[in-house]
Amino acid sequence: MPAKRSFASDNNAGVHPSVLAAISRANAGHVVGYGDDAYTHAAERLFGRHFGAGVEVFPVFNGTGANVLALKALAAGSHHAVVCAQGAHVEVDECGAPEAWTGCKLISVPTADGKLTPALVESACHGIGDQHHVQPRVISISQTTELGTVYRPAEVRALARFAHGRGMFLHMDGARICNAAAALGLTLRQATRDLGVDVLSFGGTKNGLMGADAVVLFGRARTADFKYLRKQGTQLASKMRFLSAQLLAMLSNDLWRRNALHANRMAKLLEARVCRIAGVQVKYRVEGNAVFATIPPRAIDRLRKHYFFHTWDEEASVVRWMCSWDTTEDDVADFARHVAKAMRS
Repeated sequence: MPAKRSFASDNNAGVHPSVLAAISRANAGHVVGYGDDAYTHAAERLFGRHFGAGVEVFPVFNGTGANVLALKALAAGSHHAVVCAQGAHVEVDECGAPEAWTGCKLISVPTADGKLTPALVESACHGIGDQHHVQPRVISISQTTELGTVYRPAEVRALARFAHGRGMFLHMDGARICNAAAALGLTLRQATRDLGVDVLSFGGTKNGLMGADAVVLFGRARTADFKYLRKQGTQLASKMRFLSAQLLAMLSNDLWRRNALHANRMAKLLEARVCRIAGVQVKYRVEGNAVFATIPPRAIDRLRKHYFFHTWDEEASVVRWMCSWDTTEDDVADFARHVAKAMRS
């Protein structure tokens, strides 16, 4: 298989050596399955140190599972609705899983930069108390957003205040919460719980894990029933220790922050490199580990002969280039050279 790193997705990156070592250490002897093991108990305690006492954490296999279960826990009935940004992962990249499993309607709202505001959410909240309309119950935001932008603390706090004032909940799809917190210079708690987030889908897979995410419940969202939802949702791992060992590795020795800071720095370096190339226009502010750029379709075709990446908007000819924990400066330099060559041809 080719060794060249791609810029298509941070899911394409390898597994951090510390995580592989943690999995190997956990692969010794027999332990009780389904989460009643020392590794999972240790992971729960470590999440408590990062997010504060009283949180509930449930390791799951992937981000789709985390999002679906989180929304199911918050939306009490199929007459409820989830408000999200247009293009949010829960709307366009979950194969309809949130609707299928929760029975709820997703109401998507157009945004300029991937970020919801209280005013935008309010514009989608119609028919409150009217039996003919679904009732908005959850605001779901992505951090970082699908456009690579980052919610500032005041923006998240305003959404939480809006939601709680109307009997709603705030869910954060934190597939890249580590990148966002690192970019903001915040702890994981400061970027989530302290801002009023009720449920967090904590992403680890995109930040160096082999395959482990988690649902973290705060305060009023805590429920004794979530363990049953996880089992019904096919997200209860029988050999839970191997998911928990990964999460332990990520949350120990600041690995989550180091990986995220590096990926973010590589994205800024890539932005600086491609901005020097005539005809390349960076579309959105580079705040996490994603670079969105507009380049001609012919240049896209030429570049794809050397590198795999995704076209985000075919009509506008916008591409997305993702950096990862294992992206190197040499990778960025080589990719930028190929971009320049494709633009010149």
